[in-house]
Amino acid sequence: MAKINTVLFDFDGTIMDTCEVIISSWQHTFMTIEGKERPVSEILKTLGEPLDFTMRNLYPDFDTEEAVSIYRSYHVENFGERINLFPGMKELLATLKEKGYKIGLVTSRMTGTTMEGLEKYHIKEYFDVVITADDTKKHKPDPEPVYKALEKLGASPEESIMVGDTDYDILCAKNAGVKSVLVGWALAMPEEAPDHIIEKAEDLFEIL
Repeated sequence: MAKINTVLFDFDGTIMDTCEVIISSWQHTFMTIEGKERPVSEILKTLGEPLDFTMRNLYPDFDTEEAVSIYRSYHVENFGERINLFPGMKELLATLKEKGYKIGLVTSRMTGTTMEGLEKYHIKEYFDVVITADDTKKHKPDPEPVYKALEKLGASPEESIMVGDTDYDILCAKNAGVKSVLVGWALAMPEEAPDHIIEKAEDLFEIL
């Protein structure tokens, strides 16, 4: 078995706790379009999906661009104040960097808010590559985002792992031939079985 030298991370729900702003953004969207909120359980089922995809599924008869705009305008305005790093994440990234691992971020989030979060908590410097929804035509669970990150990092799937919190992350890793790691603080437990599960950020070193 090849030694792992590359670690890819998801953003939402893995590195960054964005749950509050995601839920409030959805409830704002529901109120605007339907005049009422929906159960939080319905929102949790969509975590990890590209926004356009979710909107088309939820509102097949409503203009997708308009629905996305309703969500995104509220989300961008409130994003910076309602996000937090998960415990131990900054320390994990710093230690990985110190030990010489290649580090990538692979997210279905747009570039603007991704960078805002990375810069707010001063962790942008730890990532050798950042792949967002703006960088690929296909998105998780398609392997394209992981392939693009590995190409930029000069890394192979056999030497890499992907850390995430949803089925989309696990399937994306599997489809790319990369080992998957599920974080134990995931809000909605995936149906797909990961290769590993960690309960705390520092537990990742037991796998590497």
